Amino acid sequence: MPTRTARTAWNGTLQEGSGQLELSSSGAGTFSVSFPKRAADDADGTTSPEEMIAAAHSSCFSMALAGELGNVGASPEQVEVTADVTLSPDPAGGFRISAIALSVRGYAAGTDEAGFRQAAEAAKTACPVSKALAGVDEITLDVTYEG
Repeated sequence: MPTRTARTAWNGTLQEGSGQLELSSSGAGTFSVSFPKRAADDADGTTSPEEMIAAAHSSCFSMALAGELGNVGASPEQVEVTADVTLSPDPAGGFRISAIALSVRGYAAGTDEAGFRQAAEAAKTACPVSKALAGVDEITLDVTYEG
């Protein structure tokens, strides 16, 4: 299986510094990162590790859901997945990812609402990113079936 690579070049202190995050394997882009903007409500055009984790989790979950639906003979017709990743102070010091809220909306041909929900729960467990994030205190899943 392949290994994917990202690279960050950082200059300066935590509070005044900034960096450039490069998606090296795909060449899909280079993005600005900054700790003050990471911890602010408005990202103002910069990304953060939490946004990258949200992107990884939502895309991985989407693929896992398509696989789980396929396992029962269903085919996703329209699926949208959102991942909200929360950065919080860590009681032990520093910061931590305290919660991830996954939300899936959609429908699939060949299954009903119960089957769609069951596939979504299975995808939450099967998704490799979910497995990698097992140390997060809370990962929730909200499913809205629109079939």
